[in-house]
Amino acid sequence: MKKAKQFLAIIGILLLVGLYVLTFVLAIIDDPNTMKLLSASIVATIVIPAGIWIIGIFVKLSSPSKGPDDNSQDDSQ
Repeated sequence: MKKAKQFLAIIGILLLVGLYVLTFVLAIIDDPNTMKLLSASIVATIVIPAGIWIIGIFVKLSSPSKGPDDNSQDDSQ
C-alpha cells in the first residue's frame, strides 16, 4: 500500500508541475488561452491532492485490516 501511495503522489506532482510549466510558457508567449489554463491550474492545485487523498482513503478501507492477534510473521519454527 505504501508503494501505491508513493506512485499516486509522484503522478500528482508530475501533473501539477506540468500544468504550472505549461501555464508559465503560455504566459510568456502571450497565448490567448493563458487565463483559462491558469484557472485550470488553480483548480487542479486543490482537486488533484484531494483526489489522491480520497483514493488513499478508499484503498485503506478496502484493504484487509490487521487485528491485534493478526501477525504477518510466522512464529512457528
